[in-house]
Amino acid sequence: MTLYTHIDSNIRKTWLLFTVFLIVIIALGWLFSLWFGSYSILIGAVIFSFLMSFISYWYSDKIVLAISKAKPLAHNENPELYHIVENLCIAAGLPMPKIYVISESAPNAFATGRNPQNAVLAVTKGLLEILDRSELEGVIAHELSHIGNRDMLLQTAVVILVGTIALLSNLFLRGRLWRGRSGDREGRQAQLIIMLIGLIFAILAPIAAKLIQLAISRKREFLADASGALLTRYPEGLARALEKISQNPTPLPVANNATAHLFIVNPFQGKKGTSWLNKLFSTHPPVEERIKALREMSF
Repeated sequence: MTLYTHIDSNIRKTWLLFTVFLIVIIALGWLFSLWFGSYSILIGAVIFSFLMSFISYWYSDKIVLAISKAKPLAHNENPELYHIVENLCIAAGLPMPKIYVISESAPNAFATGRNPQNAVLAVTKGLLEILDRSELEGVIAHELSHIGNRDMLLQTAVVILVGTIALLSNLFLRGRLWRGRSGDREGRQAQLIIMLIGLIFAILAPIAAKLIQLAISRKREFLADASGALLTRYPEGLARALEKISQNPTPLPVANNATAHLFIVNPFQGKKGTSWLNKLFSTHPPVEERIKALREMSF
């Protein structure tokens, strides 16, 4: 097994995500323009889709850091953390990421950035307080593996793109109520058909986008676990860290549905369930499965 496999595949998936996003937004704009009788809406949708793709590529990491209220951490504030990150970066052959801290008691962490040269590692204050050195190394190695595997752009862009699709779909569902019922019978029938197509599309688009988000997140978590354990050569450290993080009941207020998949463990500790529906819409694979896989690894 080698570190950071499937990089090219992940980059292709990222650009595929942007392409699908452009198609979906333009399709929504076309439906809007038919329903409201103005093709300027379609032109606006095309411009908007390219603008959001641009923002997602260049600024999604900054948006996520702002949402999470993460602040830069100076070297003299926590030299031990810096040394752990530096040592693991040298072992992984990665550039040193910027380190941020989230002033929350809930233990958690995430990585973001469009590439390894612009990567950011964010940890909560609670994570630094409850983990010993080997456990912290396991978490850092996991997040560095996201960086090495080029997961960050894909996962961070999903925050912006999926949220945008859901917002526009909601606007369409609301906007149809404002549309008057004028015109002849054939015109009303055509409007009804357009409305039904739009409703189906507006309802299914965010659901499909959410499922794509979750599927991407779950698969990449398993890969980052394996790559992180390979980097430290000590899977038990990450396994114990996952146990501590998952068993901590403290909520993480700065997390939301758009950013939850970025964290190493589901930040909604009080909202977990075991039903098949909860598992389907969970942003992370079950921690028990991740721990079991780690403890079955050998080097």
